[in-house]
Amino acid sequence: MILLSAENISKSYSEKMLLSKLNLGINEGDKIGLIGINGTGKTTLLKIIAGVEKADEGRIIKGNSVRIEYLPQNPDFDPEATVLEQVFKGNSPIMKLIREHEEAMHNQDASSEKILQLTRDMDAMDAWNVESEARAILTKLGSSDFNTKIGDLSGGQKKRIALAAALVNPSDLLILDEPTNHLDNDSIDWLEQYLNKRKGALLMITHDRYFLDRVVKQVIELDSGSLYSYKGNYSYFLEKKLEREELEGASEKKRQSLLRQELAWIKRGAKARSTKQKARIDRFNKLNELPQQGIEEKLQISVASSRLGKKTIELEHISKSFDAVKVIDDFTFILPRNDRVGIVGPNGCGKSTLLNIISGRVEPDSGKLDVGETVRIGLYTQEIQHMDGSLRAIEYIKEGAEYLSTAEGYKISASQMLEKFLFPPALQWSLIEKLSGGEKRRLHLLRILMEAPNILLLDEPTNDLDIETLVILEDYLEDFKGAVIAVSHDRYFLDRMAEKIFSFEGNGEIVQYPGNYSDFKGKSSSSCQGTVMSNNIVDKVKIAVDKNSNIVGKNAQDKRGEKPLKFTFHEQKEYTQIDDIIAELEGKLKRIMTKIAEASANYVLLQQLLIEKEAMEAQLKEKMERWVYLNEKAENIAKGK
Repeated sequence: MILLSAENISKSYSEKMLLSKLNLGINEGDKIGLIGINGTGKTTLLKIIAGVEKADEGRIIKGNSVRIEYLPQNPDFDPEATVLEQVFKGNSPIMKLIREHEEAMHNQDASSEKILQLTRDMDAMDAWNVESEARAILTKLGSSDFNTKIGDLSGGQKKRIALAAALVNPSDLLILDEPTNHLDNDSIDWLEQYLNKRKGALLMITHDRYFLDRVVKQVIELDSGSLYSYKGNYSYFLEKKLEREELEGASEKKRQSLLRQELAWIKRGAKARSTKQKARIDRFNKLNELPQQGIEEKLQISVASSRLGKKTIELEHISKSFDAVKVIDDFTFILPRNDRVGIVGPNGCGKSTLLNIISGRVEPDSGKLDVGETVRIGLYTQEIQHMDGSLRAIEYIKEGAEYLSTAEGYKISASQMLEKFLFPPALQWSLIEKLSGGEKRRLHLLRILMEAPNILLLDEPTNDLDIETLVILEDYLEDFKGAVIAVSHDRYFLDRMAEKIFSFEGNGEIVQYPGNYSDFKGKSSSSCQGTVMSNNIVDKVKIAVDKNSNIVGKNAQDKRGEKPLKFTFHEQKEYTQIDDIIAELEGKLKRIMTKIAEASANYVLLQQLLIEKEAMEAQLKEKMERWVYLNEKAENIAKGK
């Protein structure tokens, strides 16, 4: 069953043609991913399909009963509304009923007859399940305080509330613009599962390649105003796009060959007297006027960086708290010269704070930051508000550097680099305020690289960047002659970039895991696989850097000679107390389970208890894993291993 058809859709801004006579049909159950370079009109196309914006030409055809729910990149919020009120702000009958019921329940003047009737209506429309699902989704997305006002939330928290509202509101077609932005890795895993189980149609923009591969069954690429459709996931799209470009390349070579033949004939002095000769001249002119196919300038970055001495960045016993909440606890680390570190953890745990401390933007509460004299830090942040919208793109880049010295020893001008970053000459003179969000981020990234840093700190670099830019950024990082530390929720990016993972695991503890993100996911279930980066280890073993292997800590210690295995002070204390701690947690969990059984009729209390139960189970699991590790180590110590 066809839900919606877009016919001959065209849209332009000023002289820039974004969409040119596009046609698209969306059927019941379709799961479609829309991809393309930033600034090509992906968001505009979603807005037109959702009915938020009008096309210059063409029309959208959909049935009167087809319900569309749209999550924009920048949703509107009521700062005075609570989290639940914001989620239930939809215009569908069921959303209106839930709001009316909530208002009546909190209104002391509401009559019992009205409440009774609303309760019956809630039963008839099965609205209780919708309300229950809303609370469950909010909890999964990291929002458990349903009465917090929207105005008190961060930008990322607001985006997650908007996502929850879009998922809860019943719809036949769900349209999502970058739904994984501002989600941590666990939330993205959950959203993957949710969308795979959802029965309605889905149309979304996302740069998350694993997400695309696992959720969508059709990929649509928006390229130069035209749509190319691929009936498969992201892996299938890559295969078929390569085939298409090879065919287009062959057609272009054939056209060029014909042009050369015709040009040689023209140069020999063809006389345009006969009809046959005129036909050949006309054919040459037509061939010459044909648009070039398959010649797409790829985004390439010439590797260039400043010289980096032996001393890079050293953090000694760093701690940081905000409002009595400890986000970093006694963290010590020496950064090897060519290290590749990925940082993961829940939203708000302190990942960005760590980068800000390393870059000198934030002072730690205690500890020491020591930066080498030759270090030049390039910091890519999530915020682009600092960009002066009145500047033109080329002026912004020239503020960083007029020229970039490449690894090959020649210079590239700011204008040439802009072209490599898919900013053609006309766009280079555009005001920054006129650029799309993705174009601004691409420009911000170029500005940082133009300054030739030798240490890169990247805070969520994949947000709002198109896939092509990400692929080339990953290629650049492979050849970058310096260290890279990146906070990211993009699992594909972390798999390509990272050689070790720093995981924020609560109470300011940062645990190191060797390998990329997939390795981390496989090993993080066993806490003994990670290395706690804290004073307790550094007191026993001074962290050293193995120049050949970039291995920190224990491996470097092993090269200096074997030492007897023994508990650290922290581990010894933990070993003596852990049985009592586990018994206490089991007792608490048992009491919560009793309360859950007694609160079956009190929905609000039940939800709170379920959240407490989940948190308590997670703590118990963590302590049980530590119990296994500590007891195994105690046995090895006793055996003299």
